Amino acid sequence: MDIILIAGLWLPSSIWGDVAAELSRLGHRPVSLALPGVDDGSAATLEDQLAAALAAVDCADRPLVVGHSAACTLAWLVADRRPSDIAGVVMIGGFPAADSTAYADFFPVIDGEMAFPGWDPFEGPDSDDLDDDARRHIESVAVPVPSSVSTATVRYLDDRRANVPVVVVCPEFSPDQANAWLDEGGIPELASAAHLAFVDIDSGHWPMVTRPIELARILDEWTRSMRPAAEKHRGGDTDPDDDNDDDDHDHGPAAPGVG
Repeated sequence: MDIILIAGLWLPSSIWGDVAAELSRLGHRPVSLALPGVDDGSAATLEDQLAAALAAVDCADRPLVVGHSAACTLAWLVADRRPSDIAGVVMIGGFPAADSTAYADFFPVIDGEMAFPGWDPFEGPDSDDLDDDARRHIESVAVPVPSSVSTATVRYLDDRRANVPVVVVCPEFSPDQANAWLDEGGIPELASAAHLAFVDIDSGHWPMVTRPIELARILDEWTRSMRPAAEKHRGGDTDPDDDNDDDDHDHGPAAPGVG
């Protein structure tokens, strides 16, 4: 299957390298999306990034669209604009922003950019599995996000996005926590999703760095489930292999989808 991989805030497309390699080995056709404003250093807008993602979809054969963290919103915007042209959406460590809210206005903007804030905001479950080398690697590739992306207003246009199958991969939070947030009204964009599943991965916020093989295999498993449509599950961990234990995650993030 064609699989479009969209990195979250600050991270270039190269962050998917190990995941993409494993997906290729498993017989898929991964595309690590080069985002304007990140991979090219331009002063891009959210619309520019959405256009790049849509162009990748239009060149693919009913792809699976994968967004990490803040880019879960970008992946969901793709579902909104191309609801009949994609196999489904996978959201890793985040949820889509609500309509008419800011895309990712999480940290101060200085000179038109939102720079990587360092590790203090991510101390705890987000970053506990990152060793010094992994932290240095993320720091070395991190690119400031243009404010024209981070502060842009999210606009959805097509209610048919609710029929697109969605899987939320839960790294620093558990499927049970995600279900609770959904029930409490904290994830309004997924409240009407017709096909929604939560799957656990025992990692921090950046599993493409710390657990790339496992993440690739989760994506591989769900490509098969999504061909007809992912079943809607609202009862906890829905990992097809049931390898992980929800009890491994005792604390959710302060703000899922930051990063």
